[in-house]
Amino acid sequence: MNLNPVTETFQNEDQRWLGSAHATESPESITLDTSAFTSGTHYPNGYFPSGLPLGKITATGLYGPYSDAASDGRETLVGFLLCTVDAPSVNTQDPQGALLWHGRVIESRLPIAIDANGRADVAGRIRFV
Repeated sequence: MNLNPVTETFQNEDQRWLGSAHATESPESITLDTSAFTSGTHYPNGYFPSGLPLGKITATGLYGPYSDAASDGRETLVGFLLCTVDAPSVNTQDPQGALLWHGRVIESRLPIAIDANGRADVAGRIRFV
């Protein structure tokens, strides 16, 4: 048993990008590929923010940041990170997360903008307002 004091820092959850509560009760459980993300861009504060656009890496089945310029599966937007996830200190550790794959999204409040191709990828599953 460790009785030494432990200091933890918690982040405020910012889900203002959610357009409704619809589908938040049935997200898909996913694993993020930390090595696919850039710390200064995708998790500058030590965590992956809620609302981060994600693509599925074909070779591994893990999830990385959506990028229309990618060629590993991430060029297809599949959904958004539902809840904030702490980024590991080592990029070989892959944390678990939850994927919002259908519902309503307030596009102007996403932490990273998506393009027209990304919106087309999720048409019929995600409604942008």
